[in-house]
Amino acid sequence: MEEVKFGIVEKLSKLNFKVKDFSNISKFEGASPPSVFIGSGLKYPLVNVGILSPVGKVEDAEIFDAPKSWAKEDFSIRDILSLRENLLNSRFSSQVTDSRLNKKFTQIAKEIAISGKSVDVEIELKSRINFGKNTDKILTPNGMKAELKNARVTENIKINEKVDRAMNDEIKAGEGISYLYSSGINEYSLSKILSVGVLGLKKDKKMVPTRWSITATDDIISKEILKKVKEYKWIENYELLTGEFLGNQYLILLFPNVWSFELFELYYPGSSWNPGTDLKASTDSEGYNGRTTYASNCGGGYYATRLPVLEYLNSIGRQAGVLAIRLETPSYWAALGVWVVRESVRKSLTNSLSFSSREELIKNSKEISIQKFNFDPEIIYKKSNLLRIYGTQKNLRDWF
Repeated sequence: MEEVKFGIVEKLSKLNFKVKDFSNISKFEGASPPSVFIGSGLKYPLVNVGILSPVGKVEDAEIFDAPKSWAKEDFSIRDILSLRENLLNSRFSSQVTDSRLNKKFTQIAKEIAISGKSVDVEIELKSRINFGKNTDKILTPNGMKAELKNARVTENIKINEKVDRAMNDEIKAGEGISYLYSSGINEYSLSKILSVGVLGLKKDKKMVPTRWSITATDDIISKEILKKVKEYKWIENYELLTGEFLGNQYLILLFPNVWSFELFELYYPGSSWNPGTDLKASTDSEGYNGRTTYASNCGGGYYATRLPVLEYLNSIGRQAGVLAIRLETPSYWAALGVWVVRESVRKSLTNSLSFSSREELIKNSKEISIQKFNFDPEIIYKKSNLLRIYGTQKNLRDWF
């Protein structure tokens, strides 16, 4: 595993040595991971559509946009930044409804987004490469951007037959996402497919800015899983799950009860979301019937946390009330995108401890958090609506 990671980093360093001055490049052959970026910086419904690729031929192009692999192989922040800084966003402006038309660049972007593997492309630029940094905390950064003059896919695109079916069936976008997820296509691919406007009823198809498509995909999948989870029995015991990835630490408490979900995020001074000197926090929650408004306090992190939690409950065939606590420490010094939340939670869900009572769960979670994360969650427990409800309401199990 380590050999795989450092082998790729070595290849990347050789690429940097070979091409010293990216600013003078106007035409090149490359390979998209595959990755397309729909930017929301223009006045909607106008968007920037970008084809992401390294500047030049690179083996294993998939690794440039592979959050699951980065998490599995424990890439460091610097590893990921090294990869992403070598991605060029070759972009053009488009109306979101252009996905319904057969415009050349739009068609190329769609072909790349729906491909199941990296795509060889020829790129010609009409502007010099801009090296400005992307500081968006929801999106995975990329290092360079330039205006696209011409593009060409130089190989035949292979499309998953399930994707082809979802694109051509007259079904709503949400139904298409649910169908493809149940067919084994992960949320990272699905958010790209959703963003380029190939899903949905023919009259409604349109491109979706990437930052919106990521959260929408998490939300659509979660709601579909939740329908199943609500039919399951409660978990038998009280559970504590803990984990850490790239300086993001998690405590996840599960209670034998009907579905509810509460998330607290704490941002330490010096972490990516908090350049100040005071500890900052945000929280959002939902009850059994779900939310009717966007979780604006925690934003995309709320939906990125809820999805893997629901996947976990579905995998064990149980229902629970969930209190999740995220500690973003100064070790997470560069924002890499909301995928970090999703994969950090997944790592945490592999480490479970069971307790026979609410009191044991609270007591032990405090001790473990202090020992493992140097954090006393008592302040969170005092503010938690979920714990307050569970502390004052008795259910039938309590009576017996």
